[in-house]
Amino acid sequence: MTAQDEVRVRFRSCLDDVAAYKPGRPPERTDGRPTYKLSSNENPYPPLPGVLAAATEAAADMNRYPDMGAFDLLEALSEKLGVPVSDLALGTGSVAVLYHLLQASVSEGDEVVYAWRSFEAYPIAVQLTGATSVQVPLTADARHDFKAMEAALTERTRAVLVCSPNNPTGPVVHRDELLTFLDAVPADVIVVLDEAYYEFIRDPEAFDGVEVYRDRPNVVVLRTFSKAYGLAGFRIGYAIAHPPMVAAIRKCALPFGVSQIAQAAALASLRAEDELLERVEALVTERTRVVQELRASGWDVPESHANFVWMPLGDETVAFSEAVQAEGVSVRPFPGEGARVTIGERAANDLFLEVACAWRQSEVAGTPTAR
Repeated sequence: MTAQDEVRVRFRSCLDDVAAYKPGRPPERTDGRPTYKLSSNENPYPPLPGVLAAATEAAADMNRYPDMGAFDLLEALSEKLGVPVSDLALGTGSVAVLYHLLQASVSEGDEVVYAWRSFEAYPIAVQLTGATSVQVPLTADARHDFKAMEAALTERTRAVLVCSPNNPTGPVVHRDELLTFLDAVPADVIVVLDEAYYEFIRDPEAFDGVEVYRDRPNVVVLRTFSKAYGLAGFRIGYAIAHPPMVAAIRKCALPFGVSQIAQAAALASLRAEDELLERVEALVTERTRVVQELRASGWDVPESHANFVWMPLGDETVAFSEAVQAEGVSVRPFPGEGARVTIGERAANDLFLEVACAWRQSEVAGTPTAR
């Protein structure tokens, strides 16, 4: 008998059905040709020199604990967003802030409502509290169905999660539909507005979470430095909410969770925001090109306002993912539903489009050679 066989420690029953989060699969190739990872929502651009220098300088003090209060970064965010420091909370990525918020507000017997499919960390975060996920199917055009979400609210509902643009499908939530929905949500139910891809939105009808939260004490806005700012490897995100909500998040946060290196890089990124947003604009241009070429070849892809596109493949999802993987491009498959494809550098997008367009043409011709 091994030591593993002798373990008799009991764990919480809610862990029994928790599926581990699956990271994006890296591309595989053995013939020496370039490979591209479009399976994770990462920014393809390398760090700006000033940001890299700030992180490197901060690394010299790695023997010291970081500033737990993150005073400089919170002050910079406060000035940028026009909100008081008391309305801001940091975490190791916006998903960590979500975990802290749910830990503070949700427990066994409660329900959390959100659209599905959406960010795959949502069901994990909910299950770890012991609460129940209430997943409301997206509409046929991959958007939130707010009428159905309103109908799903019960006396057990403690939180609602709204991902806009929705990950992994891409559409953005419009301001008028969100406000109508918020009017129907009881004041004691938390509404999380997950805006991880906020900087990529170009729809004038989209809501701005910072403006929404000001008059809504039950609204929490989540944003991140991982996508537009290119700091995915440093894990730093934040919440914008009224002080009682921020206080609850901070109580559940891991002490010294956000490293000094991450804080320094985020602060430098805010100072270099104009240059970083030029990169975002270039990715938005590439996103538009990719969507246009996919649609021109016959693909019915939803409008995206994130840094990715959604391929509604259904039962062919795995086969398609393997086809692009064979050409050196990894995408994020959701078997039976579709694949999410991050917008990367132009060469990566071109290779993906080559395979996707050939796949679609073979489908139309009835000769599935792309498989």
